[in-house]
Amino acid sequence: MTSDTDTAPPLRIILADDHTVMRAGLVALLSSEPTVEIVGEAGDGREAVRLVERLRPDVALLDLRMPVLDGVGATLEIVAGEAPTRVLILTTYDTDADIERGVEAGATGYLLKDATRE
Repeated sequence: MTSDTDTAPPLRIILADDHTVMRAGLVALLSSEPTVEIVGEAGDGREAVRLVERLRPDVALLDLRMPVLDGVGATLEIVAGEAPTRVLILTTYDTDADIERGVEAGATGYLLKDATRE
């Protein structure tokens, strides 16, 4: 038998995507998972970097293409920062050449926007 004190804390995530509907959908999907806590949302890469510095989430889920600072630029800044945040790139196409740039910048991996819930 386990108690609430035996369970691991939820994975703290920030989401960054310039498309409000996409971001809202991801928040709704991920928030339904008891092991996940959405701690912040951003509409561009610069805002995502600020959120990581302030909130120190476990994971930053970053859209590859955003205004102000794209996902690759935000990844570079997040990885170079003091927070131990891991980055996952969020993209539409698995053949996107910028995915490789994101991983080279320090992203742990990538997630396709049309991926299944599992």
